[in-house]
Amino acid sequence: MDDGSDNGRMPVPEQYRTPQMQQRIALIASSFERFLGKPLVDIGGDPVAALWHAPRAILAHGIEADPVFFFGNRYALNAFESDVASFTQMPSRLSAEAPLREERQTLLDRVSANGFIEDYAGVRITAKGRRFRIGQATVWNLIDEKGARHGQAAAFVP
Repeated sequence: MDDGSDNGRMPVPEQYRTPQMQQRIALIASSFERFLGKPLVDIGGDPVAALWHAPRAILAHGIEADPVFFFGNRYALNAFESDVASFTQMPSRLSAEAPLREERQTLLDRVSANGFIEDYAGVRITAKGRRFRIGQATVWNLIDEKGARHGQAAAFVP
């Protein structure tokens, strides 16, 4: 898909362009920089486009009782063999097979306690049931400038 204005790259999905979603997605980059002291992406003028086109998988879930992904960039969608509409309705726990969900929860608890980790590795499962390994993933809390928690995000090279 080519919008004709982005050097042949897939355009940012429209559902990521609402003002509320733009604010939530921008928090992914600002929280990363707040915790790790370095930028996740070169923001330029459009943090949503920068995250969408980043050369690594970036995804985030909210703080629901059963957290649901609200963002997955093009690399994350490809890694999970999903589309935007399906991915952003999926509880994040389903990204791991049932026997591995306890390990995943331990990871998320560690991130909650420490703010971020940079050494996560594990097996994930695609929407089509295929397993894949991620390594050297960074996982961090989404915290706004007032200290309110909004979820967690992850970045890894697929």
